[in-house]
Amino acid sequence: MTWRLAVVLLISTLSACDGSRREPEAPASRREQDSTLGASKLPGAQGVSGAMKVADSAAARRAREDSASAGAP
Repeated sequence: MTWRLAVVLLISTLSACDGSRREPEAPASRREQDSTLGASKLPGAQGVSGAMKVADSAAARRAREDSASAGAP
């Protein structure tokens, strides 16, 4: 029995170390994390989605104000 367990552990260890080099994935940005959380069914998720919409609206408004003030003499 222990011999079979040792063989299974050896095979699983060797299969996990296949020798290929993979680039590490870039961590998710705060926006991506919030978007994932907002799309979930967790309590408070709708609040996260609402806050993101408000932040987007504020950013769009600031962009409009900046472009308007940049064009004014």
